Amino acid sequence: MIEKITAVSKGMNTESLSHGHKIIIDEPAQMGGTDEGANPLATLLASLAGCENAIANFVAKEIEFDLQGIEFTINGEIDPNGMMGKEGVRPYFQKVNVEAQVQTSETEERVQELQRIVDSRCPVYTTLEAADVEMVANWTKA
Repeated sequence: MIEKITAVSKGMNTESLSHGHKIIIDEPAQMGGTDEGANPLATLLASLAGCENAIANFVAKEIEFDLQGIEFTINGEIDPNGMMGKEGVRPYFQKVNVEAQVQTSETEERVQELQRIVDSRCPVYTTLEAADVEMVANWTKA
């Protein structure tokens, strides 16, 4: 499988096309952008939420889990000095926290089982882990 997007950029604004869907990534005006879309780092975190949700739905079917929905709150910690070129500072997240409230009739133990499987199979989550980003995930029954 190969995933492909096309993108056109003007200034800080990038308009991407993926399977007929437009994605706008931009920066706020104070950063030189036009604020027409989320910034790249927020978009990465949104991709994490979307990917975890998709994999959770696949896994829920496999393990006969009553998944009614998930609400995510995700934040990433980054030292902006890395993006500005400071030597010795990584230009990507140091830590990402994932809080997930799972709507389900299942037990808390089953929610933890779902999380373990999802985190091990989610391509975005595992890519961040492979980049040595500290991943802190906390899934609980809503």
